[in-house]
Amino acid sequence: MPFWRKQEFGDPNLPKDDRGKGSFDDYLYDLIPKNRDITLRLADATPHQDEIAALAGEDPEALATATPARTLEQERVDAPIEVRVFSGRRVSGVVGVVPRGLESIYDEAVRRLDGRGDKPRIPLAVVQTKQGWRVDLLIGRTK
Repeated sequence: MPFWRKQEFGDPNLPKDDRGKGSFDDYLYDLIPKNRDITLRLADATPHQDEIAALAGEDPEALATATPARTLEQERVDAPIEVRVFSGRRVSGVVGVVPRGLESIYDEAVRRLDGRGDKPRIPLAVVQTKQGWRVDLLIGRTK
């Protein structure tokens, strides 16, 4: 494989438009986002369209992840990180998973927030695409 080709992340068993999006090129050495506009699109959102659509009607400023970083046991078996959303009133069901290969970005963001005394919740945006509802984690705001 040529060195200039971008590496594809995500589960190859999922449809190409539902594998999520993200790149390590958007992060500094310690997985700190380069700027506040960096996002990470969740994968496997198609089966959760009803849950995501219900969140679209919520206050966008109140939406944040409610999923902690992976435990050592989950890390050992390389379990996917299923993301749930806290909407200010309730915690939703699963709305997607962190794309395969990019779990360390999510874990580091949650640990960074927790380490500085903030709530370990990553802000997010619910967006509608041609393929349906998707969830973008606003990782850049955790900087």
